[in-house]
Amino acid sequence: MDSRKRQAEAVFNAGDSTKTPEKRVSVVRELDADYMRWGVEETCQYLRREGLGEWEDTFRKQRITGVGLRYLMDADLEKIGIQYLGDRLKIQHSLRKVWQIEAESSKVFNDPIHGHVELHPLLIKIIDTPQFQRLRNIKQLGATYLVFPGASHNRFEHSVGVCYLAGQLVQALNERQPELLISRRDILCVQIAGLCHDLGHGPFSHMFDGMFIPKARPEITWRHETASLAMFDYLVNDNYLKPVMEHHGLVLPEDLDFIKEQIAGPLGNLVQGQKWPYKGRPEDKSFLYEIVANKRNGIDVDKWDYFARDCYHLGIQNNLDYQRFLKFARVCEVEGQKQICTRDKEVGNLYDMFHTRNCLHRRAYQHKVGNIIETMVTEAFLKADKHIQIEGSVGKMFTLSTAIDDMVAYTKLTDHVFEQILYSSSSELHDARQILRNIICRRLYKCVGQTQADKEISVNKDTIHKWEADLAQSIPQSGTQDVDLQPDDFVVHVIFMDYGMKEKNPINNVHFYCKNDLTTAFKIRKNQVSKLLPEQFAEQLIRVYCKKTDNRSLEVAKKHFVQWCMDMNFSKPQDGDIIAPELTPLKPSWSNNNEGEHDEDSGKQKKAKMQLFK
Repeated sequence: MDSRKRQAEAVFNAGDSTKTPEKRVSVVRELDADYMRWGVEETCQYLRREGLGEWEDTFRKQRITGVGLRYLMDADLEKIGIQYLGDRLKIQHSLRKVWQIEAESSKVFNDPIHGHVELHPLLIKIIDTPQFQRLRNIKQLGATYLVFPGASHNRFEHSVGVCYLAGQLVQALNERQPELLISRRDILCVQIAGLCHDLGHGPFSHMFDGMFIPKARPEITWRHETASLAMFDYLVNDNYLKPVMEHHGLVLPEDLDFIKEQIAGPLGNLVQGQKWPYKGRPEDKSFLYEIVANKRNGIDVDKWDYFARDCYHLGIQNNLDYQRFLKFARVCEVEGQKQICTRDKEVGNLYDMFHTRNCLHRRAYQHKVGNIIETMVTEAFLKADKHIQIEGSVGKMFTLSTAIDDMVAYTKLTDHVFEQILYSSSSELHDARQILRNIICRRLYKCVGQTQADKEISVNKDTIHKWEADLAQSIPQSGTQDVDLQPDDFVVHVIFMDYGMKEKNPINNVHFYCKNDLTTAFKIRKNQVSKLLPEQFAEQLIRVYCKKTDNRSLEVAKKHFVQWCMDMNFSKPQDGDIIAPELTPLKPSWSNNNEGEHDEDSGKQKKAKMQLFK
């Protein structure tokens, strides 16, 4: 008999597909997966599993299902016949495990931004994979580190921070509004999306998908979000995480779709007649899609973390207090969909948030030296592209630009490729190596000026090439020409500054509620807030660099730039009167009227004072 028992146990442990164990595993997984789907019998099964079987008949008699568990209060339990307080407390403690993510033991990270961060065991399983650990070697701000010495932080810690904040926001909504029926599955999926949203970034982050890939492979349209989805699939499959996910209550493939939809939006084309584009969650959970990457108005936990983290490492003051948004976030119904709204009194802080974003772009992300370093790194990568070989799936070799097609190869591609080229001895990498040495020795291309057009100009690759040729031909109307400048000596950057939604005001897509009515959502227009807010929410900057760095060439290049601005009817460069004093007077529209305007204003003020004190 004993030997037969041992054999049976061995067969069960080996994963025999007999009906009984298969049913047991299926039941446990279903219970952990989504309590809102439980009927009366599943609720009773959960009670038995928790050692509360003596109350099974009581729950069955009252026909209590999973949906009702969230609403069971102490008074309700007493009313249905559970007499002793100790029994009621024990039942409530077990029921809270169903929807509270803290029910499972977590690990603690000490983060300089958010303090002690607790993460669920499933999140730790994802973190402890080669695909996620790769993010330790990708700078959050790319080459900005070569301008701001403190900006050495990586995508790894940012991803952990977004995961933490995603959990904080979704659990705040869960506690504040239990009627939303947010499940443990929902919370975990939102946190996983926050953790994995940047898996697809390449070397030097946005430089790779914003500058290198468009030049190396102009025939394709590629974004790092696309690679994030592919890398997430590879991470899950390569590390055999599907059974682990199911063990922790996820339902596959539904929850995998939900996670990926939060990162990159709807995964497929809409079927005719279909209004709700997502597969992972129904429309009554629409607010969950606004937490990690908010496509509606851009207010999401990704921004909250990188504002705080980037400012900390850049040495720039951060004015955003995301704790207030956590405190005031509520879900309201807007035109049939549930949206995350905030208190009406927070509208000014929201404008400040987008102003902070704009300041970060001006002072750091679009820093003129940082940008030109990334241009030089891109040039080096383009020259090295076909000579860098990375082994991918089944031994196939890929280059820098084709590694994005194979996640095995892409996992091996990080910022280290900079040093790989810099310290190589290959003759094929000579030109690329020389560019990187120039960066290290601070022999950088020089900015000759910045200007703007009156109206936004549609710019493409041909436009840039034409402007570079025009700059070389824009010989100043006065002065001698003793330096020969060619189109290849100029680099033109066109930079778009906005509040995150191009020319639109993102606050127009935010809904608010007031303390007298927590359920009715409404919009607040700009003219209801302040007259000191921006009139425009986007602008286009045109920045020109010169590759020749000797003083005489730079002096001539700056005059070419001023003349080119005159010819193109662009704005006068800020230092135009200094670098080309003989040219700027030739443009009547560039005459300085500030003094006259000041005198006129002063006269009005004096007149007003006289009238006031008559």
